[in-house]
Amino acid sequence: MEDAVTLLVFLGAVAVGEALHLVHLPAKSNVAENSPPGTTVHAFSVNLSASLSPVIPGFPQIINSSPLTEAFRVNWLSGTDFQVVTTGKERLDFEAGPNIFDLQIYVRDDVGVTDLQVLTVQVTDVNEPPQFQGNLAKGQDLYIVEGASPGFIDQVEAFDPEDTSRNIPLSYFLTSPSKSFGLSANGTLFSTTEFDFEAGHSSYHLVVEVRDSQGLRASTVLRVTIVNINDEPPRFTSPTRVYVIPEELGLGTIVANITAEDPDDKGFTNFLFYSLTTVNRYFMIDQLTGTIQVVHRLDRDAGELRQNPAISLEVLVKDRPSGGQESRMQITFVVEDINDTPAACTKFTFSVMVSERAARGTLLLDLNKFCFDADSEAPNNQFNFTAPSGMGSSGRFSQDPAGSGKIVLVGDLDYENPSNLAAGNQYSVITQVQDVAPPYYKNNIYIYILTSPENEFPLVFDRLSYVFNVSELRPARTRIGQVQATDGDLPSRSVVYSISSGGASRQYPNVFWINPQTGELQLVTKVDHETIPIYILRIQATNGEDTSSVTVTVNILEENDEKPICTPNSYFLAVPVDLKVGTNIQNFKLMCTDLDSSPWSFRYSIGAGNINSHFTFSPNAGSNVTRLLLATRFDYAGGLDKIWDYKLLVYITDDNLLSGRRTAEALVETGTVTLSISVVPHPTTTVTTTRKPRVIYQILRKNVYSPSAWYVPFVITLGSILFLGLLVSLIILLTKAIYRHCPCKTGKHQEPLVKKGEMKTPERKVVAETIQMNTVFDGEAIDPVTGAIYEFNSKTGARRWKDPLTQLPKRKESSRLGAAWSGATSGKDSGPLRGTNKEGDGLSGQAQAEEAGLGSRDQDGKLSTPKNRNPAPMSRAFPKPHPEK
Repeated sequence: MEDAVTLLVFLGAVAVGEALHLVHLPAKSNVAENSPPGTTVHAFSVNLSASLSPVIPGFPQIINSSPLTEAFRVNWLSGTDFQVVTTGKERLDFEAGPNIFDLQIYVRDDVGVTDLQVLTVQVTDVNEPPQFQGNLAKGQDLYIVEGASPGFIDQVEAFDPEDTSRNIPLSYFLTSPSKSFGLSANGTLFSTTEFDFEAGHSSYHLVVEVRDSQGLRASTVLRVTIVNINDEPPRFTSPTRVYVIPEELGLGTIVANITAEDPDDKGFTNFLFYSLTTVNRYFMIDQLTGTIQVVHRLDRDAGELRQNPAISLEVLVKDRPSGGQESRMQITFVVEDINDTPAACTKFTFSVMVSERAARGTLLLDLNKFCFDADSEAPNNQFNFTAPSGMGSSGRFSQDPAGSGKIVLVGDLDYENPSNLAAGNQYSVITQVQDVAPPYYKNNIYIYILTSPENEFPLVFDRLSYVFNVSELRPARTRIGQVQATDGDLPSRSVVYSISSGGASRQYPNVFWINPQTGELQLVTKVDHETIPIYILRIQATNGEDTSSVTVTVNILEENDEKPICTPNSYFLAVPVDLKVGTNIQNFKLMCTDLDSSPWSFRYSIGAGNINSHFTFSPNAGSNVTRLLLATRFDYAGGLDKIWDYKLLVYITDDNLLSGRRTAEALVETGTVTLSISVVPHPTTTVTTTRKPRVIYQILRKNVYSPSAWYVPFVITLGSILFLGLLVSLIILLTKAIYRHCPCKTGKHQEPLVKKGEMKTPERKVVAETIQMNTVFDGEAIDPVTGAIYEFNSKTGARRWKDPLTQLPKRKESSRLGAAWSGATSGKDSGPLRGTNKEGDGLSGQAQAEEAGLGSRDQDGKLSTPKNRNPAPMSRAFPKPHPEK
């Protein structure tokens, strides 16, 4: 609604010609260059619209300028009057800046009516005075070195802002003329005299003025400073040239004070530098103050000062900075001698070794050979000695003559004398060496007189020989015994023990070790009575003077530390099931040995595996040879025995029954032997049993060999290879035999026709083939025909009956076929087994047919083989039956 009203008002005002507008604009105005801030440029007013709406605060304003500038702004005067003034933010320069500015002035009232007009501002040129450039505008400092020749100093330059091309010349002159300086019209400043810093002024103040062609001027100040240089040599002011000083002054003592002055002593050059040009080690001069101090000991009695006590030095003084003027002066120091050194000796502690058998009156020490006085002049260099004194020296030592410094023996020094032992055979004597002139300096001299013992007694052991016993069971580092050697001489010397010979074995070069300080004998390793029962050692002792040896016998006490060793260590045996009690099984016997036991000290016992106590050893004690006997019979039919393979662990105990001993010792050793025994059942026969509908196989694998025998895998591998070769050969032979006797209906084997009236008489041949193999039967099965249990080898297929009961033939036709089986190990009592060939014999089932390699059964359950062929199991021997009509 308000916008509509405003629009109507604006349209009404436009219609009557009374709209808002700027008065006195557009316009053109002039402003002088370099005008100060706030200078009025142009005045204008605002004609309000018919609605008399006021101008919004902040308007009118300059919204744009060409070129852009911040040199102008709009100020409110009163009512609707305004003016454009300079801001001073930018300098209005006619020569360097823009001359014309177009300012767009914009006004707006509170109802939104606006007006825009342009004000053109022209910058006018103003004549400006000359100006100095750079530091000259604020004044400049100039420096002139004293002694410099008159001439050019500096070039003064100014410029006229109105002369942009710099072609109008300017005039330069000094406002206050000077005798020492001049200025040319083109601004060249020069000196007219040579300056001396010490004689004249050290600085000048010059005002330089410059004028342009219209008479405008500007001035600046030149401050000229005369630089002081080091052009005057310093002069010594101290009068003394010779200084007499005493010796032994303390370090840092001031012995002279050298002074000098410098004519250039003004400004920053008022420092002097002192030094000693003469090389010396006694004195040092302070570089700034000139004081000379002692830096090394002044010893009048030694070195070059003893020959020449005068020290000449040259002092050099320089003014600063370096490279300036210098002066030199000679001075001399004379060092005077004083009695400052006591009588001295090359050493003040003496150690004298005297034999315990030295005679009285023996000269022990002459101190005059070692003592002197370093003072250069008498009486300062004279001295004497006081009488000797000290604990325990009374009546033993003296000075002869008195004060001479000669120490002589006047008493007894026997080392083994008990009265001398109280003093420790070492005597401390004190005497003094002193000056004969004041201040009577003294120095103590310490004399230690040591008694040198003589070797009067030999080194001997407390025994002529030693015998020690040690058990062979003792471990290393066991203490065996101790030897001891002593010497009657005093003081007692330490004795060192060592094994000079003996004590070696096959494995160790040193079986024994002896403590070199205590003489204790120890084992380095365990010993073995059976290897070396006695060691003979030679022990040597030495104390640095004497050496002695002694024989030590070490007896190795025998202990029962060896286990019995029996052969064979492991063995496999086969026992027939009906073996008689008391029979030596396969003539097996054990032969045992023991390094530390007698042949009759063995005891034999069977540990694990002897189920039902079937086995025993005879004799079971008192012999190193024993045999394995069957103690009780086997009873498999009655059910007492269940297993067929036994693994016996045999213990052999030595009881330590050594010769000369009536009872067994507490220490016993036990060896072991492993025996594997397999019971061989009776030869099997056929019995009538109910046929079972199925065959049950049970695989049982047993290792009858000892796993500790290294040769078992080798023997098994070799035997397996040989057995495999033998088996292949037998199969080939069996195949050839079957093929030769097989009545095959081929043209090659057809029999000739029998002539009419003739009868064919068959020729009967009995061929018996026996195949005997020792093998391991690791499985059991039940014959489906007879119901008997048989064992078989899962790898080769060999079989044998397990049930020992005799089995009868099942069929009537098998009247002539018998069974005669041999033992599993002996292979005896084998005979032909005859029977019919229709239903088979022995193992008359599919297992028997497959075992003989004759094929499988047909649909009627019969073997698919010719009637005249009889299967022969590989584990038995069957004769080939005669064909029947």
